[in-house]
Amino acid sequence: MKFIGIDLGWSSGESGLCRLRLESAPAGDRLWVEDITCRLSLADIFAWLDEGLTAPEGAMVAVDAPTIIPNVGGTRLPDRLTHKYFGKYHAGCYPANLARPFAARTTEVGKLLEERGFLHAPQIEPQRQGRYQIEVFPHPAMVQLFQLERIIKYKKGNLAQKRQGLLELQSHIENVLPQLTPALDLTLPPGMEPWRSLLTLNGKELKRQEDQWDSLICAYIGAYWWYWGRERNWVLGDASTGYIVVPTLSADQPVPDG
Repeated sequence: MKFIGIDLGWSSGESGLCRLRLESAPAGDRLWVEDITCRLSLADIFAWLDEGLTAPEGAMVAVDAPTIIPNVGGTRLPDRLTHKYFGKYHAGCYPANLARPFAARTTEVGKLLEERGFLHAPQIEPQRQGRYQIEVFPHPAMVQLFQLERIIKYKKGNLAQKRQGLLELQSHIENVLPQLTPALDLTLPPGMEPWRSLLTLNGKELKRQEDQWDSLICAYIGAYWWYWGRERNWVLGDASTGYIVVPTLSADQPVPDG
């Protein structure tokens, strides 16, 4: 089973892309990085997606973008729920409706995935092979998995502030995700360029790294949802309203109402 993370550029700019592979071993299930990169156009994104999967290979695609937008105006239910449950962490998401300039692009991604057999999965039988897609949002996921009191500020500010935020994000990725189940192994495959020090990157390079880290988080959320289902995940919304899957650390964490 493979897990694809797409940190979609909603209107312009590159999209971060990550592909993880799950392998079972006596020591426990482990996720390996197969590829992590950026692409600009939807054609390039889907060419990369198609090249990385052997039909009809099972995969979960987790997209950081509103791929279901039923409402002409206003705000979707899942967007409101992120503000309800994660607003105090500054992790509420941007409101989506069909009047927004990005709506045609983000919903097209969902349709193109459906054409490839990736069905929306706001409900899932854990660890069942298949082709699925879900909407995710990294900030609430990081609040939950990294046990943050507030989101990591790595998207705004001057160059030094962005670099410091990305260093903090990288530290959490490296120290937390390998300890969870399924565990993430950050060893890159032969032939891939090794991780570069964030201290050496300029502004454009930092943005590219930001997109890639976000896509890695998306891919991990997809793997976590497939592995645990509702036992350790919340689903804000549903297939009719749009939905966002948010991981939790344990089955004891209460599911929010609404």
